[in-house]
Amino acid sequence: MFKKIPLHTQIIAGLVLGLIFGLVIVQFGISPDFTVNYIKPVGTIFINALKMIAVPLVLASLIVGVANLGDISKLSRIGGKTILAYLVTTVIAITLGLLLVNFFEPGEQLPQETRDKLMLQFDAAAGSKASDAAAIKDAGPLQPIVDIVPENLIAAAADNGSMLQVVFFAIIAGIALLQISKDKAKTFTDFFDALNDVIIKIVEYIMMIAPYGVFALMASLIVEIAGENPESAVELLLALLKYTLVVMGGLFLIIVGVYSLMLKAFTKIPFLDFIKALRPAMLLGFSTSSSSATLPVTMKLVEEELGVSEEVSSFVLPLGATINMNGTSLYQAVAAVFIAQALGMDLTISQQLTIVLTATLAAIGSAGVPGAGLIMLIIVLEAIGVPGAGVALIIAPDRILDMFRTVVNITGDAAVCVTVASTEGELPARLIRDSNPFTANVDEMENQ
Repeated sequence: MFKKIPLHTQIIAGLVLGLIFGLVIVQFGISPDFTVNYIKPVGTIFINALKMIAVPLVLASLIVGVANLGDISKLSRIGGKTILAYLVTTVIAITLGLLLVNFFEPGEQLPQETRDKLMLQFDAAAGSKASDAAAIKDAGPLQPIVDIVPENLIAAAADNGSMLQVVFFAIIAGIALLQISKDKAKTFTDFFDALNDVIIKIVEYIMMIAPYGVFALMASLIVEIAGENPESAVELLLALLKYTLVVMGGLFLIIVGVYSLMLKAFTKIPFLDFIKALRPAMLLGFSTSSSSATLPVTMKLVEEELGVSEEVSSFVLPLGATINMNGTSLYQAVAAVFIAQALGMDLTISQQLTIVLTATLAAIGSAGVPGAGLIMLIIVLEAIGVPGAGVALIIAPDRILDMFRTVVNITGDAAVCVTVASTEGELPARLIRDSNPFTANVDEMENQ
């Protein structure tokens, strides 16, 4: 019977039941021992499973994504424009998320007592953070760049906190695969392609226990934080609601702000017509939470409804499904700062800049499947010294937010695709806006 119920519905049910269970335990003064000893471990297993696949997921998907470019020469013009557009929109999305979460401060409304309990729950070794911060302060200005290059790849792969080093190796390996003989490269890429498929399948397995994990995390969170004071639980839920609204607001602003301006600046496609043409793909992405699963539909709509040439769409959209995660990036920025606020940790400008860098690189290595954004969030948290287990605070609404941010990811892929197509003259003439520097450069090259 449960197999017939959509996963997102099961997760919502787990959230509601966990919330009710926790509030009942608190309200009636029932001992929390059973919840802590027998229910909370299910949530811990769920979190550990997500951490378990973080390194292989990034390594496999990023190597395959870079290698699938096919030829380094493609990076010269179409590839250069595409990657630049994806990176710029990703940085804009992360920056927007940071501005919103710092302005509205959804985690700051929690009382100090609740924050202290959260910190004790999620970071037993909180005292070590001071010495870690002192060590970072004493390091040289270029130390972050030095830290990106791994001294030992195996050691880096064994530590989720060193994920940037794994990302660095994956990018270098992908580029190297493009420059050796295709016969030799094929063996290597076939292996990682298969590994990528295996990891994605494992993600599906892990998400099967997500409803139970959400129930356990929410129930234990309410019981442990509220204790004998139900008001603490209500305050936490209100903060969580405010966090959700901030994420949703940011996602909305990306679509109606960033993407509409891109279309207006580089094409003559009306924004509402663009949304209408892409609507089937957006709805499919909403229901599946997978930009990869939606890719064939997105390509069909972009080609048939918006007039993009197959040459451009077949390159830009698959690349976008690999490295363009604007919705996920904004969510990671908001979630990371929200968790830090809830734990009473003040993030420095340097740490927030680290979020921009880490979330951008994590977006490149993030697979377009349900749950991948949550894995990348753990990476971002550990990169800025926030306990990775803090994701328990925001995991309850994650599946719902995953559906909305997937819509943003898909819409961003399509927006960049039509933008690049317009600058290359690969849209119907009536939809091409000639007054942009990229098209002008192309015309000059053709005249020469």
